[in-house]
Amino acid sequence: MNPASVHGLVAAFKPSTTLALAALLIAPAFAPARAAELDNVYGAFQRGYFLTAFGLATQRATDKNDPKAMTMLGQLYAEGNGVPQDDRKAAEWYKLAADRGDRDAVFALAMFRLTGRAGPRDRDQSAKLLAAAAKLGHPLAAYDLALLYIEGQLFPQDFSRAADLLRVAADAGNSDAQYALGTLYKEGRGVKKDMVEAVRLFSLASLVDNTEAEVEYGIALFNGAGIAKNETAAAEVFHRAAVQGSAVAQDRLARILADGRGAPKNAVAATKWHLVSKAHGETDLMLDDFVNGLDAKTREAGEKAAKPYLDALKKPPS
Repeated sequence: MNPASVHGLVAAFKPSTTLALAALLIAPAFAPARAAELDNVYGAFQRGYFLTAFGLATQRATDKNDPKAMTMLGQLYAEGNGVPQDDRKAAEWYKLAADRGDRDAVFALAMFRLTGRAGPRDRDQSAKLLAAAAKLGHPLAAYDLALLYIEGQLFPQDFSRAADLLRVAADAGNSDAQYALGTLYKEGRGVKKDMVEAVRLFSLASLVDNTEAEVEYGIALFNGAGIAKNETAAAEVFHRAAVQGSAVAQDRLARILADGRGAPKNAVAATKWHLVSKAHGETDLMLDDFVNGLDAKTREAGEKAAKPYLDALKKPPS
């Protein structure tokens, strides 16, 4: 595989690269004997009672050397919840928890090293920590590590290993991993080419509005690739992704509405979505010709329908 195609594949996938432990801490894994006390800690955290969570976690960490409580303290300091934000204290608590085998803490340290929190950025050390967290079964670590194996810079390029790691994250419900693994199955990289499995994974990721997966799922439905052909269902999927801002889905939906395949012909709506897609950078000469061939009244109606979307694109990000 040439470097350009590898870069394109990696660029298509989104690394987690954010400290998103709050969601992971909602349903932590712990031994039944500790469940009642830890339930109090996490229950307070979930309800936003951060000072209570801090006090309970401090007691658990001090009295019991509990790694989950240590990870909670790291999270509270990292986000400044109930205590002043302090990356160094967060890193210290994460390190104590990581040394005791807590996978969330190992992953948190990996993100700290990657983003330069509580010290200089260190991609090599971050990769080692990701590998350790993935070995402990952390789904986001497995996903990020898979991207490193696809990239082939910090680790030798290995699509088979990447697929194994993506499967860990995909089975845990990570939609980005489902999309990435689906892409490997679609292209036959690291796994045997299998469009049925690819489409299954795209459909799972689509359930949580992963727009890239929705586009792939819509294309599969429209063409009948790996799944029974269903142009109507494809149009619905494209519409969902189009509303979420996918330029490719907007273009596909415009074609459907122009041709009347999967949805009734609607020249006004086709014009709207073509103009919106074009504003996002998508090029479609066929639709250019379609819109230019419309009568002035229809074209103006499409332009009017597109205006709210186009105006929103012009607004500076808040």
